[in-house]
Amino acid sequence: MSIKEEIKRKVGPSTDFIFKDLIISKEKILLVFNETLIDTTRTNDFILRNLLNKPKKELNNLENNIPNINIKKISKEEIIDLLVKGFIIIITKNNIYAAEVRNILDRGIQAITSELSIAGPKDSFTENYNININLIRKRIKTTDLIVENIELGKLSKTKIGILYMNNIAKKEIINGIKNHLNKIDIDGIIDSSYLKRTLEKKNVLFPTITLTERPDKTSMALLEGKVVIIVDMSPYALILPSFFIDFFHTTDDYYQKSLNASFIRLIRFFAFLVAVFTPAIYISITTRNYDLVPLNILLTLKAGRTFVPFPAYIEALFMLICFEILKESDLRMSKTSSSAVSILGGLILGEAAVSAGIVSPIMIIVIAISSIASLTFTSIELGNALRNYKLLLLLLSTILGINGLLIGTTILIYQLLTLKVFGIPYLNPIIPFEKNEIKDTIIKINSNKETRNSQLTDNIKRGKYL
Repeated sequence: MSIKEEIKRKVGPSTDFIFKDLIISKEKILLVFNETLIDTTRTNDFILRNLLNKPKKELNNLENNIPNINIKKISKEEIIDLLVKGFIIIITKNNIYAAEVRNILDRGIQAITSELSIAGPKDSFTENYNININLIRKRIKTTDLIVENIELGKLSKTKIGILYMNNIAKKEIINGIKNHLNKIDIDGIIDSSYLKRTLEKKNVLFPTITLTERPDKTSMALLEGKVVIIVDMSPYALILPSFFIDFFHTTDDYYQKSLNASFIRLIRFFAFLVAVFTPAIYISITTRNYDLVPLNILLTLKAGRTFVPFPAYIEALFMLICFEILKESDLRMSKTSSSAVSILGGLILGEAAVSAGIVSPIMIIVIAISSIASLTFTSIELGNALRNYKLLLLLLSTILGINGLLIGTTILIYQLLTLKVFGIPYLNPIIPFEKNEIKDTIIKINSNKETRNSQLTDNIKRGKYL
């Protein structure tokens, strides 16, 4: 069986694979390519024109005779793999060559959409792997920034880049991440979220990997000793390991004064507590533990529920579900209509529900405050974790009152205390206690940090390397 027939058998009936026979200097040349994957302009300008002018003796040394194109000699076994990656295969009498003329389809570098930048850079990652690496290398201009490429996905064969600072990141963390990646056995990696889901521990509600589209945030993480994973065709990078305190920080905290950043972080921490505990506390004091609040406040709370036909926990659950529906519709609908949906749901339906006596005004306030507080965090995974613990505490408070709330809080604290990310406690740098890192947790004392986290690197002192 000839090479041409063998390739045709492997690609099957797909009509986008093109076989083109040429005769150059009385020698037969076969070109094989996928017309949807290659750049036809570059193919015509740099390959076909050069081939047509080649004497016979140069056809067996094309890797040195076709300029401006990445061309290499390959074996027969590599043909299919390179063909589906956007290479054009040139088969001569004695040799097989692969020329890289991939068609680059991307939307270019655009402004950040999911993590708004107030005072920092506005550029964001794209679906182009090389551009994403370039955006990081423009910020970290050193050969100590290492990029290691691997391929994951039996069918997708997705290019994955592992980035780390060779003179900062701990080798144990790097090797641990590589071992996890090598164990992945999946048909395809379509987006970095696929990889995130595979790398994170099962049955853990809190996120342990940060998903970001910001090159500046990614560069900061690398300089801290963390590892970054770039996935081809995905505009989001993965930062790991990520700890609980990281989700209370934003990149813009480092572009403003420490006092302002500290105030905003305190607001985020307060929002976390409000989002998780407010509905459960309200249910506890209105259904089980009346003696915990002053009588005048209790009478006000009860008066608001006088004509409501449902128990407080049913009312709270109903409102939480309604808010989740509104939030999901706001996320999924187009920008032109999503704001109208939010206004309709938040104002008209809320007012109608109170007027009809289905829910009490106080319950709407409680659920609204709790739900809005959860929107303080840009991480979707953290928002989902807050929702799940909110429902757990709500259930326990309904059954056991304040005792259920304490049991749920104990479960939450236990999860945070026992969770580890690549061998490092999730509550780092609070547990284990890192004296210097405490200055940049909930309170940001000094904007010019002189040390790094010892859990992430052996080079604790900035500017000095082992």
